[in-house]
Amino acid sequence: MNRLQEIQTRMTEIRTLLESDQQVDLAALDQELRDLTAERTQIETRQRLLDEARAINNGTSTETRTIETFNANPQEQRELGTDSTEYRQAFMNYVLRGEAIPAELRANATTKTGDIGSVIPQTVLNKIVEKLEAVGMILPLVTRTAIKGGVSVPTSAVKPVASWVAEGAGSDKQKKTAGSITFSYHKLRCAVAVSLEVDTMALPVFESTLINNVVEAMTKAIEQAIISGTGVGQPKGILTENPAAGQALDVAKIEYKTLTDAEAALPLEYESNAVWVMTKKTFMGFTAMTDADGQPIARTNYGISGKPERSLLGRSVVLCNYIDSFSTADTGEAFAFLFNFSDYILNTNYQMGVKKYEDNETDDLVTKAIMIVDGKAVDVNSLVVLKKAAAA
Repeated sequence: MNRLQEIQTRMTEIRTLLESDQQVDLAALDQELRDLTAERTQIETRQRLLDEARAINNGTSTETRTIETFNANPQEQRELGTDSTEYRQAFMNYVLRGEAIPAELRANATTKTGDIGSVIPQTVLNKIVEKLEAVGMILPLVTRTAIKGGVSVPTSAVKPVASWVAEGAGSDKQKKTAGSITFSYHKLRCAVAVSLEVDTMALPVFESTLINNVVEAMTKAIEQAIISGTGVGQPKGILTENPAAGQALDVAKIEYKTLTDAEAALPLEYESNAVWVMTKKTFMGFTAMTDADGQPIARTNYGISGKPERSLLGRSVVLCNYIDSFSTADTGEAFAFLFNFSDYILNTNYQMGVKKYEDNETDDLVTKAIMIVDGKAVDVNSLVVLKKAAAA
């Protein structure tokens, strides 16, 4: 006979005594019944828990239970430390609800768990700090077209001339000659691959930064080609064009006369929209110069938007890093130039598109950008180039 049967037998005996006419100690029987009931409840609860535990071990449990643990893999937990998902969840519960953080999550080699209530988790700011590059100054200035490759754009270098004639007389007929500029196909491509493991574990900011890097690389390549492209497999740059006679100046020293000579070389017909192009270092070399009256040659004013508006003798200055400064340029190399960027046509037959695909051989995730682009200067009469000459 087990203990439950003994308790049931004793309860039956007490009931029989209460139903009889015998004199009994009611207080004693009441306390005994309370003790037997409590003992029976404890034994039944213990037996139920034991049966459930056996059913779980045997895989026959009919109930669904969620067992939460903060340290299923101690070795992995030590490697992740306070940046793990489990710790961050526990830390949130500690802050919001005051729940204690499990000791195994707070364990630290240098900070004792008894010294503080919690260790603030390491967090990752959604920003990747990278070295900045100056891009995007040239591209908005050029003329953009979207015509098919192989199409010719007509140009003309000769204009008719009017002449004064006497009454009843005529003038000579003049021939109008025309040339053309043909745009071809040049493919610009940038692809960056990361392994499947890196792509799976990386933060979302990694992917967005990667796309921004690709687009920035494409923009930089296009702007570099606009300035100094060879024209072979890429757009032809402005500095690879031959300036008109008298519009290529050799400069041995940056001085006030440098600007006046350049302005004098720029034809009157093209001076309205031409701008200076140089590095910031070259521009700052002009800021310390003054004219004969002591007035600064280079001025930096602030427009309505609050952005600096740089100018030399009233002409706007576009700063870029696609050419060398005067101090670093080699002899015979251009360090600054004047040009009207609306006379440069950038033809993008296929606009830039960013695409992601998986390399089936390596399982790498590739981010790719492709663009069909060509560009040429259709009129170089506004081009005045300053080249570094040997020091006197």
